[in-house]
Amino acid sequence: MSEALSILAAHIEKALPGKVTGTAIAYGELNVRAEAAAILDVLAFLQGDADCAFINIIDVCGADYPGREKRFDVVYHLLSPKHVRRIRVTVETDERTPVPSATGLFPGALWFEREAYDMYGILFSGHPDLRRLLTDYGFEGHPLRKDFPLTGFVEVRYDDAQKRVVYEPVKLNQEFRNFDFLSPWEGTDYVLPGDEKAKG
Repeated sequence: MSEALSILAAHIEKALPGKVTGTAIAYGELNVRAEAAAILDVLAFLQGDADCAFINIIDVCGADYPGREKRFDVVYHLLSPKHVRRIRVTVETDERTPVPSATGLFPGALWFEREAYDMYGILFSGHPDLRRLLTDYGFEGHPLRKDFPLTGFVEVRYDDAQKRVVYEPVKLNQEFRNFDFLSPWEGTDYVLPGDEKAKG
């Protein structure tokens, strides 16, 4: 399997010089790094080439690396039913630079790209309907970014008096929080359930 993937990687690198920046094999799958501006050329080749035949798109997702200049990875997962194998294509982008939309090649990418936009704020140029998919219309921020606060910015609840949904700033009431800074590995003053015999 690894030999076949190595041959495929060499074939892809030879066919797409300058557009593919690297390949690697991990966990039985071929990973391809590509230039964001050339992603449509790379995807079209992977879809149309007889030795590739990656005609099914499984997912388009994001990954956030805030320490990098181009903080986002856009990851495309493709499947070749003909050759019974998968491939992962990754491109890098930042918060302002859009990645060309793959919906012209893979119509199924439409909702995947909307999800990546909603969760990470990744922009896709040429997308026919780039708007939020999972969060509310007035939602602020992008929840899967590493710098998004764990509690969010607002909480949503239904108000019986107003007979509508209301948005309120998040409030964390300290009296309802129980801070137990003792770690069971540092030795506690109390016996943890299940440790009764260990203390004896």
